[in-house]
Amino acid sequence: MDTNTESPAPRALATEAVHAGRDDLAGLGLHAAPIDLSTTYPSYDTRGEAARIDAFAADGALDDGPPVYARLANPTVARFETALARLEGTESAVAFASGMAALTAVLLVRGAAGLRHVVAVRPLYGCSDHLLTAGLLGSEVTWVDPAGIADAIRPDTGLVLVESPANPTLAELDLRAVAHACGTVPLLADNTFATPVLQRPVESGARLVLHSATKYLGGHGDVLGGVVACDEEFARQLRQVRFATGGVLHPLAGYLLLRGLSTLPVRVRAASANAAELARRLTADPRVSRVHYPRLGGAMVAFEVIGDPHEVTAGVRLITPAVSLGSVDTLIQHPASISHRVVDPADRRSSGVSDKLLRLSAGLEDIEDLWQDLDNALGPCPPGIGVLAGAPRVSAAPPAPAAGRTAAANSPA
Repeated sequence: MDTNTESPAPRALATEAVHAGRDDLAGLGLHAAPIDLSTTYPSYDTRGEAARIDAFAADGALDDGPPVYARLANPTVARFETALARLEGTESAVAFASGMAALTAVLLVRGAAGLRHVVAVRPLYGCSDHLLTAGLLGSEVTWVDPAGIADAIRPDTGLVLVESPANPTLAELDLRAVAHACGTVPLLADNTFATPVLQRPVESGARLVLHSATKYLGGHGDVLGGVVACDEEFARQLRQVRFATGGVLHPLAGYLLLRGLSTLPVRVRAASANAAELARRLTADPRVSRVHYPRLGGAMVAFEVIGDPHEVTAGVRLITPAVSLGSVDTLIQHPASISHRVVDPADRRSSGVSDKLLRLSAGLEDIEDLWQDLDNALGPCPPGIGVLAGAPRVSAAPPAPAAGRTAAANSPA
């Protein structure tokens, strides 16, 4: 189940999304990828199996021999890993039961090498922030602005962790500059929001790319998973941690994630068109004080309301008020109450996560239906300000800044 399978020839991302991880199907007489639900496998050659397990224990390498046990590797999951590595442009990828399990494995790998110090830039996903701040894995974190990364690195620094666009403010970083500041310390870039459709962090110098595969990679709100795309050397260490800790991805989840990748480019681009138009309309709306939308584009919009944000989440009917993102339907949530509740309020606010902020994950619905629902949920305009009429129809272009208001995302964090 080696995920380091070379593509037969350079192919466009849309083509890779459809075919990566499936290149052998025709030779097997199959059209759809099979699901292998076995937890264990016959091993008649026990001496040979012992040698293979010894080799894995030594360096985490997996050969092309038959599977041994589901906690070691699974053929269906390996297909997803191969496909995601192709899309991110890395040698390998290692999948886990969730995005947090994937991040945990990275921290354990570095901690096992005696490199427990992490340099990180806020904002991050709230649970990632909490995992680092609470020191639950024995790690120590130094929070910095991007300009302070190089000065914060110590001899025991094992990782620099960033997220761009960031959750939930959508602030963007210059990943190439960040990677340069890291020196020889591995940079882990959380690419959940952008996906490889919009950016491939390894091309800017990141060594590790993290995804909560639950979001856009799955894309339908029905699968939980995480994955780290990286070089084969680091992948071997991640596989050893996964085997020892048991944070494995279920094969049915691996199948659903592989299927989700096939439509990833189409879904991301269509949802991004909706998000850009919603951001444009919100920017011109007097009920909204600030809109965050990344220059990179994408399907996420964050905005701060003048009124009560809780009334907005309570008032939607078509849009679903729920945590998570990246599904085919549109979701909205209040980060200070849910996704970033575990972050200290002062840290939350200082990183731009205000109590008025709402985060919206645009789906694939008709833009006019989405706007009508959001317009109704935002409620009446403030006294003395007329309702804006004749909002143009959907445009894929990012919203243009309005005078005296913040439209697109702020300058790189």
